[in-house]
Amino acid sequence: MPHDFPPGSVWLVGAGPGDPDLLTRKAERLLADADMVFYDALVGPAILALVPRGTELVAVGKRSGRHSKDQGSINDLLAAAALGGKRVVRLKGGDPSIFGRSTEEIAHLTTRGIAVQICPGVTTASAAAASAGASLTLRGLARKLTFVTAHARAGEALDLDWVALATADATLAIYMGRAAAAEIACQLIAAGRAPDTPVMVAVNVSLPAERIVRGRLSALAFLVETISDSDPSLLLIGEAIAPVERGRVAVPARTVCEGGN
Repeated sequence: MPHDFPPGSVWLVGAGPGDPDLLTRKAERLLADADMVFYDALVGPAILALVPRGTELVAVGKRSGRHSKDQGSINDLLAAAALGGKRVVRLKGGDPSIFGRSTEEIAHLTTRGIAVQICPGVTTASAAAASAGASLTLRGLARKLTFVTAHARAGEALDLDWVALATADATLAIYMGRAAAAEIACQLIAAGRAPDTPVMVAVNVSLPAERIVRGRLSALAFLVETISDSDPSLLLIGEAIAPVERGRVAVPARTVCEGGN
């Protein structure tokens, strides 16, 4: 019996961006030890194929406009399985703690006396940058990395601090941003971000159907036009994700300030 996965406990496990080779060794071990696995819509068949036969698989995926289970129902299912003595894995795409509603599930479980732990996963922004041969930060030009979700409830405006997001020394990783791409570009430019800021749209990150589309911020709305609603995509915005010239890395010149009389 695994010492960190007794019956009646829950692990929130990050499945990474989709490529099973990017699953952590710990995540694979927890999947092998689980009695039940509740998985999201973005967890693909290659990951689920690692789950041993005989383990109960339950789909609880939520995609934009297509929710198979609401969050309250998912919370109740997890609690019921754990209270029934099962070893439970809640398998989430990417990292469970980045826009994964982990806090809601942890609170629901712990108030019922259920032990719950988190196994982190590779988040899509990191995998997208790796696929594109880019960095998410850049010395002197991109000192900050900001994760943003562009998902808003139906009928609600996208309420973000655009002035803070428009700072030139940050890379923005915008999850669920395809549908709001035009608004994101307009708001960032209006708040002071340069129209020629490099952008990258990463589609189906780490999967065989992966696509990387590059351009500039002012053209972001056009870059996403060929991307289907059913294709998970991520927006990366900032100087750090510009293509790197072969054999060269652009870094700002150092200025040496000397005192004098």
